Amino acid sequence: MVTESMTSSSTHARGHATSLPNMLTYGRIAAVPLIVACFYLDGHLANWLTLAIFIAASVTDFLDGYLARAWQQQSALGRMLDPIADKLLVAAALMMLVYVGTVGGWSLIAAIIILSREILVSGLREFLAELRVSVPVSTLAKWKTTLQMVSIGFLLAGAAGDAIIPGVTLVGLTLLWLSAILTLYTGWDYFRAGIRHAMDG
Repeated sequence: MVTESMTSSSTHARGHATSLPNMLTYGRIAAVPLIVACFYLDGHLANWLTLAIFIAASVTDFLDGYLARAWQQQSALGRMLDPIADKLLVAAALMMLVYVGTVGGWSLIAAIIILSREILVSGLREFLAELRVSVPVSTLAKWKTTLQMVSIGFLLAGAAGDAIIPGVTLVGLTLLWLSAILTLYTGWDYFRAGIRHAMDG
């Protein structure tokens, strides 16, 4: 009976690992090196290719969570990998945008704020998880993520977008600053919860 139970549990775990929601998350992680590679290509076609991959990866961020809930395929693996995939995607895109000079000058501060918040929140989540304290994702935090993705999308279009509609890069930088402001505001919830429980301990 024990063997059968272990076999059933192992099969169940493999089923979750290969479920469509988790496969979409794997795809988002796999998109990161593809996006980085596109930055080493020349011409406006490279911009559009990078943007297409980024949009496809961003769409999976919505789909994997939606499908997992709709099909009741939520798993510990998915909950672990989903935020990691998001952070890898955003961090890689921002670093490469800095590398090519699309994000520079004062806008570097906005990028640093966003990346610093992600690192801080990851650390606080790990700390709070050990204390079995849950900090739910707020609606404003979801809007922050959406705005962040949209701003990066405009910036990835960059010069190619500006050639069609002047000001695309400027719109992207403006949205990047707005998302950085929201990043600070939403990050405060995690920081406050972490400090409170750290002081209590």
